Amino acid sequence: YTVHYRYTGSKTSGGKDYSSTQIGTQSYTYTAGDPFVPYANTEAFEAIVTGWLTGSLDVPAMQSTISSSLVIKMAPVDTNLYFTWDTSSSGPTE
Repeated sequence: YTVHYRYTGSKTSGGKDYSSTQIGTQSYTYTAGDPFVPYANTEAFEAIVTGWLTGSLDVPAMQSTISSSLVIKMAPVDTNLYFTWDTSSSGPTE
């Protein structure tokens, strides 16, 4: 089975909402005889799949990455610099 997941963090700062998300897939193998919860029982199914994911993903690393992304979004460190070339001429003069 392949589980598609989305792990999202969000924060409000200065009246603006910021969010960052990590998405991915994780594969699991069902072994005959293991307990099986049908999808129809969504509450129990969700709890089981969440347990699988937290047991196999590096959740603290994901939280750290999302937290760092939020910090950068709230206080960007990159600046776009634009040159103010004189575009009135048709090219270099000799």
